[in-house]
Amino acid sequence: MTGPAAPAAPLLTVDDLHVSFTKGHATVQAVAGVSFTLSEGETLGLVGESGCGKSTTGRAIICVDKPTSGKILFGDTELTTLNRSELRTLRTQVQMIFQDPVSSLNPRRRVSDIVAEPLNIWKIGTKSERRDTANAMLDSVGIDPLVSGSRRPQEFSGGQCQRISIARALVLHPRLLVCDEIVSALDVSVQAQILNLLEDLKAAHNLTLLFIAHDLAVVKNVSDRVAVMYLGRLCEIAPSDILYSAPAHHYTEALLSSAVEPDPEATRTPVILGGEPPSPINPPSGCRFRTRCPRAEPRCAEEVPELRTIAPDHQVACHFPIGSS
Repeated sequence: MTGPAAPAAPLLTVDDLHVSFTKGHATVQAVAGVSFTLSEGETLGLVGESGCGKSTTGRAIICVDKPTSGKILFGDTELTTLNRSELRTLRTQVQMIFQDPVSSLNPRRRVSDIVAEPLNIWKIGTKSERRDTANAMLDSVGIDPLVSGSRRPQEFSGGQCQRISIARALVLHPRLLVCDEIVSALDVSVQAQILNLLEDLKAAHNLTLLFIAHDLAVVKNVSDRVAVMYLGRLCEIAPSDILYSAPAHHYTEALLSSAVEPDPEATRTPVILGGEPPSPINPPSGCRFRTRCPRAEPRCAEEVPELRTIAPDHQVACHFPIGSS
């Protein structure tokens, strides 16, 4: 009689990732010791206020921004040790969709050529097969290639440009898609259309997603798990429903309390944080949130809290999490 099957290895493993930028004599610690895993077919939401380092984390994963230290494993491949040619080849399996859908597209190219460009670069199929593949991908994202394929990006709305960006990212059939604030520049009604499209494409192409956003409602609706980031470090990781109903980190609680509730009869007491957000150039010692935390004690200034498991699939980086004595 055989025992239970071993759990599948994560598709993506980020281990103690650090990313710093130096300008003159100042060094900005954009990402400081971030660690998480992402399983095949999963969507992990990465959320936090502006400037917390979430976009830099996404860019570092595909090595657009070079990590200062740490490991990034895609399957069994260590990305930080790859040379330029090897990294270029691996990026056919790891694609990124950027925040500004208009500026991410070449204004001089026709959209059918933009979507077909990755196929042309890698010489996949014949010229007619590449054209047919690009047209099929445009059609799958709601852009009629016969009507719109010969147009240029400036002739489309922001939502349509984001659809084109998604088509371009998916034309090589990647396994991992990094979505960096892909709906933040769009109207609310268009956001819903893009999110629904992304969910359909995820199922159709068996995608794994790292979904970066600052809109808590958007992250909740699309994510299996959510990771909360503050000043370059992860505060909490938990399944979406658990994190939104019972946050364990004081910053997560404050972040959730600040979200707009669509129910006019809902009663939620906002958590008001004191002090000013610290600078990533000179972050506080110990816990980076301690200067604004209502539960901070001397230990918080002396010891950096590491992510620890407090419940199945629920990790928090806090010496005194919510609910603890």
